[in-house]
Amino acid sequence: MKEAIAAMLAELREDDTLAEIGKALAAGTDPLALVEGLRDGMSEVGRRFEEKEYYLSELIMSAEIFKQAIGLIEPRLASGSGAPRGSVVIGTVKGDIHDIGKNIVATLLRCGGYEVHDLGVDIPADAFVRKLKETGAPVLALSGLLTLAFDSMKETVDSLAEAGLRGRVKVIIGGGPVNDKVVEYSGADAWGMDASQAVKLVGQFVGP
Repeated sequence: MKEAIAAMLAELREDDTLAEIGKALAAGTDPLALVEGLRDGMSEVGRRFEEKEYYLSELIMSAEIFKQAIGLIEPRLASGSGAPRGSVVIGTVKGDIHDIGKNIVATLLRCGGYEVHDLGVDIPADAFVRKLKETGAPVLALSGLLTLAFDSMKETVDSLAEAGLRGRVKVIIGGGPVNDKVVEYSGADAWGMDASQAVKLVGQFVGP
C-alpha cells in the first residue's frame, strides 16, 4: 500500500493517488503508513527534479497532490482520543517559503499525538517567540531549504534567549542543507535528517 501510494504520487497520478488514500482510510489503514508513503513519493519527486527529469511545473503539481492527500488523512488524525503527548511550534523561517518538508513533519507529529502549532512560511523570529509564550510549547521546530535561512534560524534562537525562553525550549532545525555545522552556527539543539528523525527528536525532548 505504502509503495503504491509513493509510486502514484511520484508519477503525478492525482486521481489514482487520492483514490488509493481514500480506499486505504476506509479499510482502516494506519494514517502514519499513508503519510510515509506520501513522503517517499515526494522524495522521489525531489530526486527527479534534481536530475532534471522533472521541472518546476511537476514540482508544483506534486505539492498540490500531496496537499490534497494530507487533507484526506488529517481528519482521521484529529479523531484520536486522549490528551496530546506534548505541544510543538513549527514553521519555515523568515526569507524561505518552502513548506513541503515542514508539512510532512507537522503531519507526522499529529499522527504521533502531538498538538502542532504550524505558523506557516517566511516567519520572523518575534512571531515564533509570541507563539511559544502563548502556548507554552517546549519544542520549536524550524525549517529552511535555502542557505539564507541559516541566519534566520540563528536570529530566532537568539530571540528566544533574549525573551528568556531558551532555558525551557528545545530547538530542532531541518531542511536539505542543514547539518551539524548549521546546528552549531544557529545555536539549535539538534537537526533532523528527515521527517521521521525530527519526530523522534521531539519525543526525546518532550519526554514520555
